[in-house]
Amino acid sequence: MAWLRIQLTEEQQQIVEEERSSHPNLRIREKMLVLWLLHNGVTRWKSAEIVGVGRATVQRYVVAFREGGLDGLRRWNLNRPKSEMVAYRELIRQSFENQPARTVAEAGERIFELTGLRRGPSQVRKFLKDLGMKWRSVRAIPVPPKKTWTNTSKPKPSFSTKS
Repeated sequence: MAWLRIQLTEEQQQIVEEERSSHPNLRIREKMLVLWLLHNGVTRWKSAEIVGVGRATVQRYVVAFREGGLDGLRRWNLNRPKSEMVAYRELIRQSFENQPARTVAEAGERIFELTGLRRGPSQVRKFLKDLGMKWRSVRAIPVPPKKTWTNTSKPKPSFSTKS
């Protein structure tokens, strides 16, 4: 496979110059910086060293640019597995909005009752956080001090030095 020398048009240069510093996604900014360095004649090894990625990563960026142009380079697909609880998202949300859970264990049990899916505490916590729910701290309710009870049936011992 022949090496592709990166040559950007004037329009592409403007886009890359702007997006390498202001794109909201950090990885896209990184990709644009690599592309900018390669356009300016920096080797792939050196550009990988400057940006702090591997040379193979730089090569993947070049392949993405070759196959899809700037749009191919901007593509950011996270291949993360989807939870089975996503299908029940609204049902779970309504249930917890109507009656909040007091503990993670209780939330896990309620999710199991609603969906038939049993999940561990960390998965339940993360799923509820992704729903936008927050755990609230519970504090002790201040209670007025107890009244002092005097027991009058027994005489109080008194200590005196008189005989």
